Amino acid sequence: MKLSIIGTGYVGLVTGACLASIGHDVTCVDAIAARVDRINRAETPFFEPGLANLVNDVVSAGKLTATTDLESAVKSTDITLIAVGTPDHEGHIDLSQIEAASTAIGKALCSKSTYHVVAVKSTVVPGTTDGPVRRAIENASGKTIGENIGLCMNPEFLREGTAVDDFMTPDRIIVGASDPAAGEFFMGLYQSFDCPKVQVTLRNAEFTKYASNALLATLISFSNELAKLSEATPDTDLETIMDGLHLDKRLSPIVNGKQIKPGILSYLRPSSGYGGSCLPKDIAALRAYAREQNVATPLLNAVAAVNDARTVSVIDMAESRIGSFNGRKVGVLGLAFKSGTDDLRYSPAITLVEQIRHRGAQVSVFDPVATELAKQIFNNTVTYAKSAMSALEGCDVAVIGTGWPEWHSLDWNKVKRVMHGNVVFDARNSLRGVQLPGGLVHLRIGTGL
Repeated sequence: MKLSIIGTGYVGLVTGACLASIGHDVTCVDAIAARVDRINRAETPFFEPGLANLVNDVVSAGKLTATTDLESAVKSTDITLIAVGTPDHEGHIDLSQIEAASTAIGKALCSKSTYHVVAVKSTVVPGTTDGPVRRAIENASGKTIGENIGLCMNPEFLREGTAVDDFMTPDRIIVGASDPAAGEFFMGLYQSFDCPKVQVTLRNAEFTKYASNALLATLISFSNELAKLSEATPDTDLETIMDGLHLDKRLSPIVNGKQIKPGILSYLRPSSGYGGSCLPKDIAALRAYAREQNVATPLLNAVAAVNDARTVSVIDMAESRIGSFNGRKVGVLGLAFKSGTDDLRYSPAITLVEQIRHRGAQVSVFDPVATELAKQIFNNTVTYAKSAMSALEGCDVAVIGTGWPEWHSLDWNKVKRVMHGNVVFDARNSLRGVQLPGGLVHLRIGTGL
């Protein structure tokens, strides 16, 4: 099939490259010419494991191209996916990019006579696809949805760091459709995928994405509330406690005599909070949507409140045990909101750096892929190291801000030699199982003295 994708961010480009790799002809559209040029040179504008090779393959094969010409891309394809940003704006979802894209698509469809399906891939609150999107398309095209234009909503369930694998081996494909014909036509994109494929209403598709992210955020905040309690309780370790919790057969079922450890258990671990491009803004958007419906959301309010306070409480706990950061030199390893990505949006590690710096410390930072991007946030207020070892040289305290697996293979004996102090504050508990040399003090979250 021939499809156009509006937006070349994490969702748009990953979706385009993956669909191109299974034989579809994909045209990616972006308003930024430099970004389009990079993609046409088979370069990726952001870091995502496996994506660079995939983009190189599909661009070289002529299956994926990029353009700034939205009208031409829409007219020459059968399906258009909207994958633009839906950022948070003062606690509400910002639909301006969605509405602009929908209007532009409608104008392009004005003179098109063949059947065309428009599908929203971006995360939007219930009522958006059959509300603002439908109105914009119909007003701009002069046509009615159902008459030569189909409308769908196809939520993404991609995790940054594993997005390519998540797309290629999905656990489910959910499509909301304005009518059965639109849904059936759109499902043709996924004909080769072997997984449950569910066709629902537009609003159920929109809501499913929020339900998924709300559950994940709730699990994280639940774990971190217990972590804070454990940090105040002598001789407790929430990692050990969670190990016991995970053994519940309802969480880790036994199949053919073997206990299965589902991936969702990773959200039931202590951390310094959730971040990234999805959970913070989606929880805020869902709460705002609920207020508009006059529905109270005390649980989601608490989830957000726990997360908002978590990073500061982690720093407070560290200072209570190692003393004030004021006047100390601190090396922070990891800045991305999680390993496997260079995304710094709402990253707890960024908040960690800001908190430590504001408490009077001199900070040096290093991230395997995001150090350069961090310069746009910190400017000249921190030192940017070219390696983990150089970030820690002469430091009084080492802080693990992001749980990159690279830290496991660090020469910790050398770390001990180059540091001035001896405290390793692991704000992600990412060194669990790593035997640090004697003399280094490993301070973990979720533990009581």
